[in-house]
Amino acid sequence: MIRVVLPYHLRTLAKIECEVWLELEGAVSLKAVLDALEARHPVLCGTIREHETLRRRPFIRFYACKEDLSHEEPEFVLPESVVKGEEPLLIVGAMAGG
Repeated sequence: MIRVVLPYHLRTLAKIECEVWLELEGAVSLKAVLDALEARHPVLCGTIREHETLRRRPFIRFYACKEDLSHEEPEFVLPESVVKGEEPLLIVGAMAGG
């Protein structure tokens, strides 16, 4: 089971109270997790990735095991501790401004 932690505004939009748990088979890529998350919560389509290109939106970041995965390719296979549910995949809304 994959644990996904979303920022507050996306949890509110999707009416999620805490972490999302996803069951995925085989090699678990960043794309596979996001596909499963959007399939379960369609209201999130276009909030994390662009609708047409499926590229990460500019002010969204991905973290796992204290590593920034934001610039990894979509087919990047997540660390084993994330796949086992020991560590969450964090989806974070980045801050900007001065």
